Amino acid sequence: MKKMYEFLKKDLRKYTQLLSLILIFSFSQSLIAQDQYARHAPVARRLQHIDTVATHFLVPIGPTETQASVGGLAMINTLIEEAYTHLGKRYRSGGKGPTVFDCSGFTSYVFKKFNYLIGNSSREQYAKNKPIKRSEMKRGDLVFFTSPHSGKGVGHVGIIIDVNTKDDTFTFIHASIGGGIRVSQSTEAYYLHRYIGVRRVF
Repeated sequence: MKKMYEFLKKDLRKYTQLLSLILIFSFSQSLIAQDQYARHAPVARRLQHIDTVATHFLVPIGPTETQASVGGLAMINTLIEEAYTHLGKRYRSGGKGPTVFDCSGFTSYVFKKFNYLIGNSSREQYAKNKPIKRSEMKRGDLVFFTSPHSGKGVGHVGIIIDVNTKDDTFTFIHASIGGGIRVSQSTEAYYLHRYIGVRRVF
């Protein structure tokens, strides 16, 4: 009996060490994949970004709601990682990917990767998804603007990647006519007065 106990104890120690190595490797790969996000995010929020990534692997034993929220956070992080893989790709009107995009083609392509059908045009995406107040926006939400040809209506869409609740500003990734897939700030002169609203997909 004593020999069996010693064997099981040794075996458990071996598997615990293996699991630790796997978690450390996964965590480091996630940080590398999100390096571009960290460079674009405001300096004051980079530590918060690292803490957010860490929650992928620190699922608490607690209420179902807590576990679900961590699962949702992991999904959002993975979705934004996917969006970042397309940085620098060219803009083309009507482009749906994977090599060229227009604004709604880009957002629909990214969300479709995770089996979310959010609509084809920016107007459809605005109408189809859940309305959220600006004060409630978070990473992974869709943000909408007017465009030079849309009048006061929806003409442009992007994906929010960072929110600063202190001054009600945000950062988003989108397909821009002038720069292809790029990261922009809500404080940029072009977008400052074009904001229309935000929608949540999940």
